[in-house]
Amino acid sequence: MDANSFEQGFGSSHAVATTPVGDATREVMFTIGDLSREFSITLRALRFYEDKGLISPRRDGMTRLYSEADRRRLAVILKGKHLGFTLAEIRALVAAHEGEEAGLSLSRDRCLTQLAQLERQRAEIDAAIEELKSMATALAA
Repeated sequence: MDANSFEQGFGSSHAVATTPVGDATREVMFTIGDLSREFSITLRALRFYEDKGLISPRRDGMTRLYSEADRRRLAVILKGKHLGFTLAEIRALVAAHEGEEAGLSLSRDRCLTQLAQLERQRAEIDAAIEELKSMATALAA
């Protein structure tokens, strides 16, 4: 799986805006509320990912300020969660997405194992749906 395509589907796809400040540029920062709204997650979830060391916002007093890199990292975290990976595996996904050697610990075999598990779950759900449809039809008669 291409690490760059991994975050697709989560959050908006706007580019990083910069504001000229003298000779330097300043990266746009996001508040906890900004990311909470953008990704439809709770503030508690963002603080949880911070506590686990998956994201590291800058502090301005009591305010958490997230960079574009934090925003991209959060997209990968949420995609990993959506796919059913553990926190340790999500940590490896984040590392792989950022090109770190530690990220290589999430193997193709683990991805295939997770895929097989999700397919089993889908089959169980499909069977339950069919059974409920049958019951509803029988009860309607």
